Amino acid sequence: MRGEKLTMRVGWLCLAAVSLGILVFGVVVALFPPAGDAGLYRADGLASAGLGFFGLLIVLVPYRRRERWAWYALWFYPLFWAAHLIGNLPPGNDHVHQVVFIALSLAGLLLPVRAFFPPRSSR
Repeated sequence: MRGEKLTMRVGWLCLAAVSLGILVFGVVVALFPPAGDAGLYRADGLASAGLGFFGLLIVLVPYRRRERWAWYALWFYPLFWAAHLIGNLPPGNDHVHQVVFIALSLAGLLLPVRAFFPPRSSR
């Protein structure tokens, strides 16, 4: 039981870190858009902030309650970051953050998988 609690805590902390990273990035871009089409950058920043905010809400409430739909919904994160990495998409040119966010989101989903899908005997 102790190990399950630890993996669950590590899982939601990893996913919360990804959510906060997206949220902070979005707020920064919305408030301080780079040169170019400021309106477009602000809109993208606001959309990113919304993604991070709603992801964080899912992590903090239904995911921590071990609701399966939240576990499934949060698979958006590794898919989102993998698409950015494979497609060589922004933000940034080094892509280190994308690899880190993929690793964090996969850890957050795979470490506590038994909490969401326990063996039949313990259901």
